[in-house]
Amino acid sequence: MADLGSAALVKLSVHSVGNKGNGGVFLPSRIPIQLKELDKQLIKQAFLEKFSFESDKYKFHHLSSLDYNEVYNYCLQLFAGEKEFHQQSISIARHLFESSTHPKIKDGELYTAYFENCDVNGAYVDAIGIFKTETKSNFIDLDMEGSDWGFTIRKGVELTKFDKGCLIFPTNAEEGFDILTYDTNRGEEAVFWRETFLNIVPQATEFFQTNEFLTLTKQFIAKQIPQEFEITKTDQIDLLNKSVEYFRANTEFNKGNFEKEVLQDSSMIKSFRQFGDTYSEENDIDLPERFDISTFAVKKQARVFKSVLKLDKNFHIYIHGDKDLIEKGYDAHVGKSYYKIYFDEES
Repeated sequence: MADLGSAALVKLSVHSVGNKGNGGVFLPSRIPIQLKELDKQLIKQAFLEKFSFESDKYKFHHLSSLDYNEVYNYCLQLFAGEKEFHQQSISIARHLFESSTHPKIKDGELYTAYFENCDVNGAYVDAIGIFKTETKSNFIDLDMEGSDWGFTIRKGVELTKFDKGCLIFPTNAEEGFDILTYDTNRGEEAVFWRETFLNIVPQATEFFQTNEFLTLTKQFIAKQIPQEFEITKTDQIDLLNKSVEYFRANTEFNKGNFEKEVLQDSSMIKSFRQFGDTYSEENDIDLPERFDISTFAVKKQARVFKSVLKLDKNFHIYIHGDKDLIEKGYDAHVGKSYYKIYFDEES
């Protein structure tokens, strides 16, 4: 278990980072930000509230050696006390600027923060936070003089609107540290933050393994099975439900048991294994035959395992149980297909 509530923000530096590829500029600040105690509490909460220890955990990576991962080495020197914090924050921001050549990367401010007393599995450790803001909002600044209000429109960043962030812990330093990250963007911008700027990859945690295997299974049932087998929509939904139920009912995943209980058909199992090999190769991951199941990952994935029959634009039928209680037919007189549903009680 881990708790960031006890963490204390002790150092903070911020620099303006433009998009180098679009002609933007890099404007490092001269000194760190000086904060009052109340400001530290508010900013710390804004920085840390989006991180979850139950989600994917990452580590720094480089194809040749971690010695060539810039942000890893900057953090390594900071944790070791070998470099002055503000100067190292400038190096991190400059690396972001030099990496920002894709036209979709937005200008913004890069915050580098140093935290103490982060409770990670009962041990209190320091952490380095790197955050970027890109989205600004207009807000009203009121100032009362006597009985009159002064009214000014300003532009700034809402405390809850940090666009990207990562939190680096000094644990597992030789493997690339333990890292949590988030990004409110999707697509190329999110890939840039993780792969180009930070160069981090997921760790093979139970959350990662559970999440990836459920993603693999969903894609197989939704895309591959209809190409190879004659299957109704209700049978597809039944397979999705059985897949999620297997993960809900077990604490440890066993691939052989999963195939027998959920897929059952030998031809489908063979196809599933081939699909899994292709999925692993394309995504450059290695999924073991056995692993502990993450209940948090199951809850997260269950939301996207859609057990819904969409009938034209008129009806949605949610199927959560026995597929044999729903029957499909065709009415030649009306010229339309239909579903017949059997039930005991209406609520």
